[in-house]
Amino acid sequence: MFIQTQQTPNPNSLKFVTQKKASLVGPVEFKDKSETSVSLIKNILSITGVTGIFLSDDYLSVNKDANSKWEDLKHIIISYINDFYDQGNECIISEKKSENSEELSSVKNTIIKILETKVRPAVARDGGDIKFKDFKDGKVIVELQGSCSGCPSSTLTLKKGVQNLLCHYVPEVKEVEAI
Repeated sequence: MFIQTQQTPNPNSLKFVTQKKASLVGPVEFKDKSETSVSLIKNILSITGVTGIFLSDDYLSVNKDANSKWEDLKHIIISYINDFYDQGNECIISEKKSENSEELSSVKNTIIKILETKVRPAVARDGGDIKFKDFKDGKVIVELQGSCSGCPSSTLTLKKGVQNLLCHYVPEVKEVEAI
C-alpha cells in the first residue's frame, strides 16, 4: 500500500494519508496507549518520541516531541500502518470512544455547527481538529487535536480566525480559549 506523508504547519506533527479509511466514526485522538485496544495505535504510541495520534476519516496524524526527528520515526510508523492493513483491516477505528452527552443550549449548538462546518474542514487540511468543550460567560472552550495541538501558529489561528468567526456569527461569544 502506498502511504503518503504530508507536512503540517506544526513541525512536530506529520500527516499520513493511506488508501483506506482511518476512522469510520469521525475525528478521534489518542495520547496514551491505554485508551485503546487497537494494535496499530498501541504500536505507534509505543515508539519513543511519539506523543499522540489523531485519526480523521481518511488520514492519521502523528505528533512527536521536539527532541525526536521525523527521519527516525517516519519509516517505523509507515511500517506499522502497512502491517495493520496487510492483516486485512479495512479501517483503524470503527467504534466511538464513550463520551458524556448532555442537552446543549441553542447557543452551544450554533457554536458547534460553526466549528464543524466552517473551522473543522480548514484545520483538517493541516492534519488537526478542533473540538467544542464548553461555553460559559461569553467564553468558548475548545480542544485542539492532532497537528493543531502544540502548533506554533495555533494561538494566532485561534484568536484571529476562530474567535473572530464565532464573535461575528454568535454575539454571545466574547472569547475563545484552548485547553
